[in-house]
Amino acid sequence: MIEARKLTKRYGDKVAVDGVSFTIPAGTVTGFLGPNGAGKSTTMRMVVGLDRPTSGSVTVNGAHYRHHRSPLREVGALLDAGAAHPGRSARSHLRALAASHRIPRGRVDEVIEMTGLGPVAHRRVRSFSLGMGQRLGIAVALLGDPRTLILDEPVNGLDPEGVTWVRTLVRQLAAEGRTVLLSSHLMSEMAMTADQLLVIGRGRIIAAGPVQDVIDSATGAVVVVRSPRVGELGSRLEGAGAAVERADDGGLRVRGSSVEAVGELAAREGIALHELRHQRASLEEAYLNLTGSAVEYRSTTTTTETPR
Repeated sequence: MIEARKLTKRYGDKVAVDGVSFTIPAGTVTGFLGPNGAGKSTTMRMVVGLDRPTSGSVTVNGAHYRHHRSPLREVGALLDAGAAHPGRSARSHLRALAASHRIPRGRVDEVIEMTGLGPVAHRRVRSFSLGMGQRLGIAVALLGDPRTLILDEPVNGLDPEGVTWVRTLVRQLAAEGRTVLLSSHLMSEMAMTADQLLVIGRGRIIAAGPVQDVIDSATGAVVVVRSPRVGELGSRLEGAGAAVERADDGGLRVRGSSVEAVGELAAREGIALHELRHQRASLEEAYLNLTGSAVEYRSTTTTTETPR
């Protein structure tokens, strides 16, 4: 479990994290989302003691990171896949870390096989591709068989097989009762992997909760309905307080009501329905709605006329 209480970090006049509080329970995958510069990396660095909070506190498994006698056995973190010494082999890097925490050498072999590094374990890290470096970083995070894992952009540079492997891995770790905090900019992947979300913008938590709850609260649930008496149905729904708009296919998009309420109203009025369903927005749509005003570094699109 990870618990933050009014966690704050200032760099001079810059407030990177501003009074953040959250609890990440064991047995779940929590997605940590936010624009560049929102405070995600600073928050994760404070969790593992790399940055000292200006005020507030954060504990892992009931204690501050620095108070754990064997941190790698409590918390496994991938914050910078390029942190390994470039002149060492992957196996040597893992063995050195294992020795520092009295982790058996056999565990090194286990995580090498788990992460698919077997064929390249003898190679120097400087020769690794981005994806291989990510796998090594994940191997380091898993080395102590920790109860809590913090993974910052773990699928960066991985091929589709690697992305699927990470998704399966973190789901399995959560099923074993471990705590997983996962940061990623791939919204479709996060929607398939996370149980709940923390969304941060300009150093503050702007949304938190189960994935679908966050999506619905940010976009509003829409009921799609088609009927041969669509005009009459629309009028009845508006009379019941719903907001109704005509869809391009001739059906209705209804806000402020539910599938059950629309179905019951149609039944009372004797109106036949040809379609009745929820239309769920994507996590990407919800994320853009939530963070639109919190983007610090915004791109613009320009076009130039091709010379003739």
